[in-house]
Amino acid sequence: MGMWASLDAMWEMSAEKRIFGAVLLFSWTVYLWETFLARRQRRIYKTTTHVPLELGQIMDSETFEKSRLYQLDKSTFSFWSGLYSEVEGTLILLFGGIPYLWRLSGRFCGYAGFGPEYEITQSLVFLLLATLFSALTGLPWSLYNTFVIEEKHGFNQQTLGFFMKDAIKKFIVTQCILLPVSSLLLYIIKIGGDYFFIYAWLFTLVVSLVLVTIYADYIAPLFDKFTPLPEGKLKQEIEVMAKSIDFPLTKVYVVQGSKRSSHSNAYFYGFFKNKRIVLFDTLLEEYSVLNKDIQEESGMEPCNDGEGDCEEIKAKNKKQGCKNEEVLAVLGHELGHWKLGHTVKNIIISQMNSFLCFFLFAVLIGRKELFVAFGFYDSQPTLIGLLIIFQFIFSPYNEVLSFCLTVLSRRFEFQADAFAKKLGKAKDLYSALIKLNKDNLGFPVSDWLFSMWHYSHPPLLERLQALKNSKQD
Repeated sequence: MGMWASLDAMWEMSAEKRIFGAVLLFSWTVYLWETFLARRQRRIYKTTTHVPLELGQIMDSETFEKSRLYQLDKSTFSFWSGLYSEVEGTLILLFGGIPYLWRLSGRFCGYAGFGPEYEITQSLVFLLLATLFSALTGLPWSLYNTFVIEEKHGFNQQTLGFFMKDAIKKFIVTQCILLPVSSLLLYIIKIGGDYFFIYAWLFTLVVSLVLVTIYADYIAPLFDKFTPLPEGKLKQEIEVMAKSIDFPLTKVYVVQGSKRSSHSNAYFYGFFKNKRIVLFDTLLEEYSVLNKDIQEESGMEPCNDGEGDCEEIKAKNKKQGCKNEEVLAVLGHELGHWKLGHTVKNIIISQMNSFLCFFLFAVLIGRKELFVAFGFYDSQPTLIGLLIIFQFIFSPYNEVLSFCLTVLSRRFEFQADAFAKKLGKAKDLYSALIKLNKDNLGFPVSDWLFSMWHYSHPPLLERLQALKNSKQD
């Protein structure tokens, strides 16, 4: 009887209270679900203290222990940062943080001579204050993650000065993009009439395509140094491989990621006949500054092929990265995503979802109870409507969509691996995956439920097993 009485009491509440209560309930439900999954994975980190038999040929005990401790520290950090984030968000909602910040934005606009009729101006001030608050409250967590966890496990390459300069630069660049785009989006919604959702969707589509196009050429270089890959065997082989699958490659860059972190990566970008490939210097064994630094610190001279212990010296001094053949295999995988249409499919899915969300936003934006539920009794600002509907009302849908995209992503990864195999890169991709897992201290043992929910890439053992039967001798 008690449970049914509670349900009856809930439904006797006003619509506004039911909406607010449902938002908080779902938020904490998701948090508890994520905590449950993380606890399962954390148990794996704690109990799997020796290299499993099936991993004996690909991972030594020292690397296994390093990766276990690294992931354990990351798990602990994730728990506390996640708890803080959930408590902070709950308190903001319970104590009316959003309407307070909106009123504060209005007061700032008033000081500058802008009245309530300047809603878009007030919205921009609100965004500026909200992102500033988020940046400041997130700064201690980011500092701890970088200078304690990443530093402890040998990944951080930043100084405190570089970190702070980088953070300020990121904030400024974000505002330079966010504020103009938001103002135009709000203006389109205001003047768009009954079909504003179509115009708003088209606008966001154009903005996303423009940002993808200019990111690596104009935005990323503000933070990292990009240089053309030097002429040589690797560049020639990349060009030959790209030509063999009709990939319209125009440039190959190396980005100096080593000044920030020793994690490695590679990607391609560009539309139509203007594609570029970007390689992190930490991915390239012969190019990585970190490897050169280690050799210099060791005080050892480069060995000659005639020395009996040459390979031993190289193995001792090499910190990370892949050989040229392995780099080509990794690129074969990445180019497989392009050749198999994964990039286009992801764009189509993203835009279909965006259109659906704008359509539902158009349906819901007139519901006054949504605004009242979050403390807006006298006004219905468009920006606040976007925030409430996209972030809170759509949150159940977003969780389901995120899981579906994770499942799809794993499927795409297997297909890209299979494409690399067709290029004759199975053996090199096999060894590259092992090296990258080692360099990034990835833990190769995972709880099945945690993996299913979170891993956009298949676990290492699953990928290796798929490649194993097709490796070239």
